[in-house]
Amino acid sequence: MAPGFTMEKKEDGQSTSKSASIHLSNPHLQKMKEDILYHFDLGTGTHDFPALFGDVKFVCVGGSPSRMKAFTKYITGELGLGDPDADIPNICAGTDRYAMYKVGPVLSVSHGMGIPSISIMLHELIKLLYHSKCCNVTVIRIGTSGGIGLEPGSVVITSQSVDASFKPQFEQIILGKAVVRGTQLDGELARELMECSQEIQEFKTVIGSTMCTLDFYEGQARLDGAFCFYTEKEKLQYLQAAYDAGVRNIEMESSVFAAMCNLGGLRAAVVCVTLLNRLEGDQISSSHDVLVDYQQRPQKLVCHFIKKQLGKA
Repeated sequence: MAPGFTMEKKEDGQSTSKSASIHLSNPHLQKMKEDILYHFDLGTGTHDFPALFGDVKFVCVGGSPSRMKAFTKYITGELGLGDPDADIPNICAGTDRYAMYKVGPVLSVSHGMGIPSISIMLHELIKLLYHSKCCNVTVIRIGTSGGIGLEPGSVVITSQSVDASFKPQFEQIILGKAVVRGTQLDGELARELMECSQEIQEFKTVIGSTMCTLDFYEGQARLDGAFCFYTEKEKLQYLQAAYDAGVRNIEMESSVFAAMCNLGGLRAAVVCVTLLNRLEGDQISSSHDVLVDYQQRPQKLVCHFIKKQLGKA
């Protein structure tokens, strides 16, 4: 087997190996002459992966292409790796599915919205890191969310992702059968990120469970979708039950993100800002400027973490 390739994986996502290399649990890949990462417009037959990405140590992913480009520009200036005002090329310019930017050891990738979109991206990202012979990689999702019992603008570092029944698991149907995988995230990494927030002292940050749903409206107990067959009282009872179960925010990507990073042997975290308190309403009514400030908070926190890891803080 090639270095970093292992089949020693449990379905709960926990690795039996302490190796810091990337794990691919797919023997079929070794039989392929070329691996085409279709949604990135990259391939092992057309690109030199180790030369392009071999130095990557941090991967930051988020839903919006423009947000990930802005993050790349921001961290370029913070790390002193170039002119943050200069144009940064999109490595995936040949496709409109995802956007990818790189500066030094930091790779930024958009993942779209929802579990299907981020799962496709993660399959190809993990293969990209493997083909690039990367090791000791930390992957962090930075994004937005709805808070539960938190004031808008608070940042949540996810301890574990839970489903809509508050179970720490990701369930997927494969070959007609339900496969359940664990969604626990790296506790040490979460604590390191919390320490960074305490050093910044610019916004409230908490560690808590994140509920990952399949939908923005009914799946998150909103009252403002095209369809709603429950009462406001039932909605509030459900959200209060989520809070009592340790849930502090809701989004739509963390469960599969945690499960796949565990399977790939990647140290991972989810850092999301809350745009509203769902116990007080459903619609996001803050001004554009306020929302821009909120969305920059996870970026500031993760950037500070990366600078510390590189000895530049």
